[in-house]
Amino acid sequence: MEDLVKFVQDEFITKNDLPEFSAGDTITVYYEIKEGEKSRTQFFRGVVIQLRGTGRTQTFTIRKMSGTIGVERVFPLNLPSIQKIEVNKRGSVRRARIYYFRGLTGKKARIKEKRS
Repeated sequence: MEDLVKFVQDEFITKNDLPEFSAGDTITVYYEIKEGEKSRTQFFRGVVIQLRGTGRTQTFTIRKMSGTIGVERVFPLNLPSIQKIEVNKRGSVRRARIYYFRGLTGKKARIKEKRS
């Protein structure tokens, strides 16, 4: 049964060519929004909180601050409306899922940049 699901996913879900990123990175996701007959491109810039899942069903969560309110959004990695992803900063964190980041404010909420 699992082989059948994997076959269908590999066959029918198109794979996007996206850059490699991980938790702690600051990225910008450009995605298309359709409103009736019109479509426009909108972007969402924030810190990657987590990567979840494997293969074609992989998702990632991004958190940004909108004023004083934290906004999180979950994107499937193979969403057809994603046009491109830009990696703005590489973050240096020790965890794969940085849920503790939600509780931090001010200078504590900064993530060190990874040296290349």
